[in-house]
Amino acid sequence: MELTQRQQKILAAVIELYIATGEPVGSKSLCETLDFNVSSATVRNEMSNLSEMGLLEQPHTSAGRIPTEKGYRVYIDRLMKRPGITGDEKRYIDSLILPSAYDPEKLLDGVAKILASMTKFAAVSTTPSGESAVIRAVQLVQTSRRTAMVILMTSAGTMKSRVFHCDFDITPEILRVFFRMLNEKLIGVPVSSVTPAYIQSLAASMGDMAMMISSALMAVADAAQESMQSEVCLNGEINLLFYPEFGQEEIRRIMDFLSRPADLCRLLSKQKDDVRVIIGQESRRPELSDSSVIVSRYNVGGRDAGAIAIIGPMRMNYGRIISSVEYLSGSVGRMLTELMDLE
Repeated sequence: MELTQRQQKILAAVIELYIATGEPVGSKSLCETLDFNVSSATVRNEMSNLSEMGLLEQPHTSAGRIPTEKGYRVYIDRLMKRPGITGDEKRYIDSLILPSAYDPEKLLDGVAKILASMTKFAAVSTTPSGESAVIRAVQLVQTSRRTAMVILMTSAGTMKSRVFHCDFDITPEILRVFFRMLNEKLIGVPVSSVTPAYIQSLAASMGDMAMMISSALMAVADAAQESMQSEVCLNGEINLLFYPEFGQEEIRRIMDFLSRPADLCRLLSKQKDDVRVIIGQESRRPELSDSSVIVSRYNVGGRDAGAIAIIGPMRMNYGRIISSVEYLSGSVGRMLTELMDLE
C-alpha cells in the first residue's frame, strides 16, 4: 500500500492524537497538530481517502476518525517513532530488578510487577523452559537429620529444588558422596533425558550405592520434569478494568484467557522476533480481538529462553512501551546469563 508523504503524516497524527486523548479525531483538531500548512477541507479529504484504504474508521457518522487494526499496523511498521530509554530510566529499572537477580523465578515475577506498574496494563513473563537445556550442576543442602534438598541448575538459568528423605542419618560425608556421584553422572545431560527410565538405568550403574541414593535420584527426576515447563508470572490484570475500550464482555473474555497459563505460553512462544506487536485478530485468539500484545523474547547464554509481554487495549503508546519492554527483556537475559555463568 503506497501512501503519499502527506497521508503518512496525517495517519500518524491521527493515531498519536487518538492515543493521547481517546477521542475520535476531527479535521480541525488535527490541523492544529500538523507540522505543515494545509486546509481543513484537504485534511478531511485525506482522512476520507485513508478510510477508504481501511486505515481509519468513523465510529459514528458525525464523529471524527479512529485507527483500524490495519491503520495501527501501518503506523507501527512504517511511521512510528521510538523514543529511547534514558540513562536515568535504565538505572531506575535496574535498581528495581537487581535485588531479585539471584533467583530466576523471583526476577521474572518482579519484572511482571514492574512492567504492569510502568505501563498500567496487564504484564506477563515466562520463566525459561528446560526443553533444550542441559544440567549444569546439582547442589545438596541438608534440611534435617534424615532429609536434604536437591537443587538442580540448568543451562537455561533455571533452578528447581526437591526435598528427599532417607531411612538413615545423613552425615556430611554421605552428602559429599551423593554430591560427587550426582554431578559426575548428570552434568551435561539434557534435562529432557532425565526420565524415570533414565534414572533406573543410572541407579543400576551405581551398584551398592543405588539403594542409599535412590531417593535423591527420584528428587532429581522430579526437579528435572518441573524445569521442563515454562511458568507464567502475571501481574496487573486489574489495570484493564479502567479502560473504556473494554466493556464487561471484553473484560470477561480477556480475564478468562489470562487465567489459562498454557494458552498464554503458547501465544508468547510463537513470537520468535526480538520484539513483536500483535494487534487484535492477529493473535488468532478471539479473547484478544480488541487488544494488543507487545512481546519481547529474551536469551540466556545465547539461546532463546522466554518472554515478557504486556496486554492492553489497541490504544496505547506503542513506541514508548516497546522501548521499555525491549530494555527489560534485555536486562532479564543479561542477568540470567550472568547467574548461569556463576553457577
